[in-house]
Amino acid sequence: MINPFEAKLETLANAEALSHRVADWLLEMATAKHAIFAINLSGGSTPRRLYERLAGPPYRDTFPWSRTHWFWGDERFVPHDDARSNYRMVREALLSRVPIPAVNVHPIPTEGITPESAASAYERQLKSFYGAERLDPARPLFDVTLLGLGPDGHTASLFPGTAVLVEQTHWVAAVVGVKSETRITLTYPALESSQNVAFLVEGREKRAILKRLCRGDDSLPAARLRPVGMLCVFTDQAAIEGANEI
Repeated sequence: MINPFEAKLETLANAEALSHRVADWLLEMATAKHAIFAINLSGGSTPRRLYERLAGPPYRDTFPWSRTHWFWGDERFVPHDDARSNYRMVREALLSRVPIPAVNVHPIPTEGITPESAASAYERQLKSFYGAERLDPARPLFDVTLLGLGPDGHTASLFPGTAVLVEQTHWVAAVVGVKSETRITLTYPALESSQNVAFLVEGREKRAILKRLCRGDDSLPAARLRPVGMLCVFTDQAAIEGANEI
């Protein structure tokens, strides 16, 4: 359960300042590690602003693209060129604009297979990259996992009332029938296997749900996350007003 004493909370003036701060944070960690650096990406408008910033100066010329690998925390079960695709969003905002080797990009497969097969295939990709069948808390799968916070408290595609919330064996699962969609999501074990987990939360409309998250309301899927590493919440002033009051 997240509470104000377990998560580092950092408040920025506005959405632009938030994207700038997180870009600096990512660059600092990526350059400090002189080895493969693995980032687990989130969809949504808040991270899109971050990805667009990374594609511009000074990050485009300084980020260690050649040794950074990119994964997705969840994806809608639509073709990669669909407007709803998280992969398409990241490709347009970042991947197509910087020198990332194609072999370093690991989208969730969504075409020509069933949702269950897609989940199994992505789990195999993750295990191949990790080099083991079981996650070791001392050796996280990801260096950074970026997450959003939905108005219902969901994160990735871990929605309230869904069976995936109790999945502890598989790293990836299909989620069918949420918001009339089918999605593929990483489960808690995979999301929690990260050296750093960061929620990116902005806007006045997120104020009420952020307050519940900060209070550790474990009826929210996002508040049940227990990463093996550091947990951070980056937010803007509009979202945080009153949210950290206990």
